[in-house]
Amino acid sequence: MARNKKDFSTLGSFAKAFALLSQIGITVAVCVAIGVFLGRWLDGLLGTSPWLLLVCSLLGVGAGVKYIMDLGNR
Repeated sequence: MARNKKDFSTLGSFAKAFALLSQIGITVAVCVAIGVFLGRWLDGLLGTSPWLLLVCSLLGVGAGVKYIMDLGNR
C-alpha cells in the first residue's frame, strides 16, 4: 500500500517540530548545567557557597531564555 504525498509532508512537519523542541530542551539544559557547574566550582574556589551557584544558575537560565527568544526571531 503506497502512501500519498500528504502523509509524507505531515511526517516531515512532525519531524521538524520534534527536532526544534529537542534542540530547545537540550540547549536550555546545557546552559543551566554549565551555570551550575561553574557556580559550584567558583564557590569551592572562593568559599562563597551558595551565592555564586545561585548567580551562575540564574545566568544559565537567562542564557537559555535568550536562546529561545533568538530562535523565535528567526
